[in-house]
Amino acid sequence: MACQTSITTHPIHAPEGRPRDRDKIITTLYTAPLARQPPRLRAVREYKVSLLGSEEISHQPGSSELQAERQELSTEAVTMFQFDCGKKEKETCFVTHGAMGHLDPAQPPVKRKPYSSILAVPFVHKAELILPQDLYESIQNDMDSTFSVPTYSRVILPLAELLSGDFFTEYIKKGNVLMLSEGKHGVNDVYSLRDGILTLALEKESYERAGLAGQPDGAKGKRGARARWLVEINLRQPSMLHGKKGFDRIVYAFKNVLNTPVTWLFSNLEGEAPSPDPLAKHYPTIISCPPIITRGPIVSMPNIRPPVSLGGDEGDDFAEFAANLYEWLSLISLESPRVDMNDQIDPFLSRYTSPPSDKPEVENQTLVKVTWKGFISSSWAHKTFVSAVLAGTTKSWFSFSVSGFPDSLPATSRDCTISKIPGSSSEFMLWEVEHN
Repeated sequence: MACQTSITTHPIHAPEGRPRDRDKIITTLYTAPLARQPPRLRAVREYKVSLLGSEEISHQPGSSELQAERQELSTEAVTMFQFDCGKKEKETCFVTHGAMGHLDPAQPPVKRKPYSSILAVPFVHKAELILPQDLYESIQNDMDSTFSVPTYSRVILPLAELLSGDFFTEYIKKGNVLMLSEGKHGVNDVYSLRDGILTLALEKESYERAGLAGQPDGAKGKRGARARWLVEINLRQPSMLHGKKGFDRIVYAFKNVLNTPVTWLFSNLEGEAPSPDPLAKHYPTIISCPPIITRGPIVSMPNIRPPVSLGGDEGDDFAEFAANLYEWLSLISLESPRVDMNDQIDPFLSRYTSPPSDKPEVENQTLVKVTWKGFISSSWAHKTFVSAVLAGTTKSWFSFSVSGFPDSLPATSRDCTISKIPGSSSEFMLWEVEHN
């Protein structure tokens, strides 16, 4: 039976010690080396604020002077790094534990988890396979023959070109292509095309000038947020033809308002391009995504099977286990030396320890990471995961993850990680991360 829960993890753990000792430790964290690492400042700030909150101070004796000292330290830290306390990126992680069931190579599942979770990522930026070295060497020949190398193109096109001539007929009406434009959501106008549906994420000025029907994007009235609108057009509808009033209005908006050429990532899901190729006259750059093989660290294998508890705290145990295992897999993906069994880091600098093992003797394994990075379709990622499951044995373990484009459209900001659990029941752990 599959169970699902929401997890909130804390990237930094509070150091132990007396209040004033903790202040000294925190002061050490806010040193010059952190100023050279802007992406990590947000995590340090949240940890700092949580320790200086009223709940931490209220139970300390003689807290008036201590509270003033801590408040001054907090103000100096926020001023030094110019923290933006009003904007926080939120991520929601849903965890599922279940069984894959029977896998038919001729008709692989598409509607049940974990297969449906891979297909739910519309545009894949990175696919990653982590597995033991013994398993990699045994299936390496199968990987070279069955794991195809994805390819895509980079081309500069205006929106109006999508609705003109053979491109509209061959690639949109008859074919099946994926397209994603350049730009960052919340800053630029961003476009995407998938399953014949053209999605336009427009700023308020562009939306009002274009005159197209759409919906507000994001929460209304959010302080500090720029108004944005989302327009979705199904170009495969029978009414989407030249000469129809609604279609001509779209063509007019693309030629007179949204007429700036943009760089697109283009992927033809049909495999073979039509002859002659309508894209050839725009001189696309064809890019392939060969696998990058990284022979990883020697790790002490933790327990990768969820605990089975008969008490009332089963949900808490499962949440803690899922968070620890996901953190361990993420550190392997980041090639962090903290997961290496020979790591000798000073505990003052890092207190991280790998999750414990459930075996009397710790099993050490050398891991291999296979990475594909580029503009990849979810169908290719689904096929690759199915091939990995079929190539392995019931006793094998591996992890497969896919990541979207976090800075693009909100629908593309999805990640999922699958951990196959050894055993005849083909159990799995699934983490689905949604960026809000």
